[in-house]
Amino acid sequence: MSDVTTIDLYEVTMAMSYLREGMTGPATFSLFVRDLPPERGFLVAAGLESALDYLGDFHVSPEDVAAFAAALHRPQKDLEPLLGLAFTGQVRAVPEGRIVLAGEPLLEVTAPLPQAQLAETYVLNQLSHQTAIASKAARCVLAAAGHPVVDFSLRRSHGPQAGFQAARLGAMAGFAGTSNVAAATALGIPAVGTMAHSYVEAFATEEEAFHAFARCHPGLVTLLVDTYDTEEGVRVAARVLRDLDRGPGSAIRLDSGDLGALAARARSLLDDAGLPDVRIVASGGLDEYAVDDLVRSGAPIDTYAVGTRVGVSSDAPYLDSAYKMVEYDGRPVMKLSSAKVTAPGPKQVFRRTAYADVIRLADEPSPGDGGPMLEPVMRGGQRTGSRPTLAECRERLAADLAGLPPAARRTRAPVAPRATTSERLGTLSRDVRRRIDERTSAPPVPARSEHAASGLHRSGTR
Repeated sequence: MSDVTTIDLYEVTMAMSYLREGMTGPATFSLFVRDLPPERGFLVAAGLESALDYLGDFHVSPEDVAAFAAALHRPQKDLEPLLGLAFTGQVRAVPEGRIVLAGEPLLEVTAPLPQAQLAETYVLNQLSHQTAIASKAARCVLAAAGHPVVDFSLRRSHGPQAGFQAARLGAMAGFAGTSNVAAATALGIPAVGTMAHSYVEAFATEEEAFHAFARCHPGLVTLLVDTYDTEEGVRVAARVLRDLDRGPGSAIRLDSGDLGALAARARSLLDDAGLPDVRIVASGGLDEYAVDDLVRSGAPIDTYAVGTRVGVSSDAPYLDSAYKMVEYDGRPVMKLSSAKVTAPGPKQVFRRTAYADVIRLADEPSPGDGGPMLEPVMRGGQRTGSRPTLAECRERLAADLAGLPPAARRTRAPVAPRATTSERLGTLSRDVRRRIDERTSAPPVPARSEHAASGLHRSGTR
């Protein structure tokens, strides 16, 4: 059984019906975020690479068919039309690390209808989750205003895969390292970490704990100073670091309490001890809001370690994302449900100065003052180029952030730019809506005669 079965059951039931009806014409599905979460001035496109890995490996095996049959309580022979189905379509997408706005397609899939439908669950999952986390991480980097930020999220992330993704996305946003050893090793990013309170508690005194830790780890060390009394912990750490001549480049970590006030007191104690080069690391429930407050207050904190709240994007843990069909077999289609109207047709987004983006139909020419956002990334079920490096994604995001309007960069009460739509897209939307209305309008009910009405009444029909 493969990742093909990581899918909502209704995708399978629809694909079976499409195959039975011979509906295998090309379909285009567009993935976008309807509205940004509160307190978001932008989103960072992410998750594309894992989605492309999935599509490139997509192949329905006999084991997958057996799993589908068991889920549907049907004989395996009923599911055999799905056997051997692979993804052969094309994908256009916004590269990872680009900033996107509400309503802009992050990705468009064009493939035979059953294939494009079966792609929905996994692709939507990967882009939605990773875009949310990457956006949160980027906001932390902005809030830190040049101070290093590191990832401590693994222990409370929503599973090991999510923790790995958080480490990667943090690095893409500009984090200086991660506590996740697997991610650090696989991605070639610095692994960072200190000690836990349990380590200090295991020794009779803090001083014994700090000496033992330093003996085990030659070179730079970071000592956790708030297990008991924080000020006394700083004094002990200063004494140990000075006695061992391990001060320059080493650090103390504050993990609780009023971090701003404690950092100021710790800085004073370290300076008085002749250790001006000992850094201060802060952790403990931090996110961009707390980091922003500390930076603005002038707290003498050198490095911010962010964890749970960033790894799960606690204030905006999901996106109002959708994967909707916009064209089938050359016919533009749209959804008209209240508050969930979609625009028909394959599209392209053009990034213009100051993020005055415009969404146009894919076959429309450039407006002349903007570059296209969606790029071909897969044809015939195969990637069109090599996988981008983490460094390339990081550079892409840094460049986009640099051009983002200041109001959108704000941690609190940001103002998000809004994309506009082209005249042709607006006209097509009105035409498709009119055709749908004409097809779905109920014919008028003929008036019944008194005789017919009385006959219904006498027969007892209701």
